[in-house]
Amino acid sequence: MTWDSVAMVLIIFVINIVYVTFLTMRTILTLKGYRYIAAVVSVAEVLIYIIGLGLVLDNLNEIQNLIAYALGFGSGVIIGMKIEEKLALGYIMVSVIALEESELTPERLRDSGYGVTDWTANGRNGGRQAMQILTPRKYELRLYKLIKELDPKAFIISYEPKTIHGGFWVKAIRKNKLAP
Repeated sequence: MTWDSVAMVLIIFVINIVYVTFLTMRTILTLKGYRYIAAVVSVAEVLIYIIGLGLVLDNLNEIQNLIAYALGFGSGVIIGMKIEEKLALGYIMVSVIALEESELTPERLRDSGYGVTDWTANGRNGGRQAMQILTPRKYELRLYKLIKELDPKAFIISYEPKTIHGGFWVKAIRKNKLAP
């Protein structure tokens, strides 16, 4: 293998990492409703894709280029997902069911800045405290940690709401008033 072929493999690998990272980010942005940002990202994505694919097709007889392309693709998916995790776009809705006598109370969560709707529920073994908690995704892990500290046996389910409308808390959180 010559230095030129090593350089070609590295270029194809890096181009495909960048391309697939953009593809992954564009897909996530589209799913989360950031359509205009997704459109801008898709322009860069397609330009990078054409360059990378062109390099591979021009040198189709070189198996190492195909391998570099495939490895770059897989690496790009992982990197794109890691970037999205760091950006933590959007909100998360967490449903929690705790024992009524638990230290996990709506007041403690509200004092920490979370929006909480609560009600009394019944479980197989008696009374429960049910709560719906809305938080930006960037505070999701901190919320789970707080819940587990206050009630290690709490039942937790989370999902991403597609649409949020109304409520006093959404206005406050958009002004970044969630307690650190």
